[in-house]
Amino acid sequence: MSAPAPDDDLGELIVRAARSLRGRWREALEPWDLSPHQVRALMVVARAEGLRLSGLAESLHIAPRSATEVVDGLAGRGLVERVPDPTDRRAVLVRLTEEGSRVLTEVRAARAADAREALSRLPADDRAELARLLRRFVDT
Repeated sequence: MSAPAPDDDLGELIVRAARSLRGRWREALEPWDLSPHQVRALMVVARAEGLRLSGLAESLHIAPRSATEVVDGLAGRGLVERVPDPTDRRAVLVRLTEEGSRVLTEVRAARAADAREALSRLPADDRAELARLLRRFVDT
């Protein structure tokens, strides 16, 4: 068995794998006309009963102004809505609409199916081991 090429170190392989999946993910999102960034925003909002824009910006690691732009785009499509914050009448919260919840469910299913297809080249035991190792890596 030959040694891996110097540029195929583990970190580079992880980056290349992530890029490959991200490219596939963009294609899978085409039916909904959503970007991966917008879907990440929907996922963050879905985890909260209501989320301030500052919390969304922090979760997405973006500037508050950028979070406003993302929410404006999603709200314009009826996927999220702004509602008054019951604990601070000066603030607003962002939450999923019924349509946003439906779209997010569809998108998650499409993402899972695409990931299964992308990883189907690996035997089941290898996929299970990869999942175990990646969970361990991201949890530390």
